Amino acid sequence: QVHLVESGGGSVQAGGSLRLSCAASVSPYAWGWFRQVPGKEREGVAVTYIGITEYADSVKGRFTLSQDNAKETLYLQMVSLKPEDTAMYYCAAGGYGLNSEPWNYWGQGTQVTVSS
Repeated sequence: QVHLVESGGGSVQAGGSLRLSCAASVSPYAWGWFRQVPGKEREGVAVTYIGITEYADSVKGRFTLSQDNAKETLYLQMVSLKPEDTAMYYCAAGGYGLNSEPWNYWGQGTQVTVSS
């Protein structure tokens, strides 16, 4: 069982930056970030597993995934934010790929709101 706690969400203007953090109870072998807006499916943003890092096309060049194994924390640095990045962002662990179905553990989410 992996317990995940997200933080770092907030409200910013377009072009701004935020850094999300995901603290894990144990350092997962695979974890990443997903996001969801009401009425839409949860979509993968950035994930890392077995040495592979994947980004959604919509965030490539703007979002960067990093981790601190000593702190068992995963980060998502987001720059050049756009209004369409507005969503609830979830940390996930124990899966693979940008599809949400294979992922077993989920945090409660942190809201990101980008205003134009």
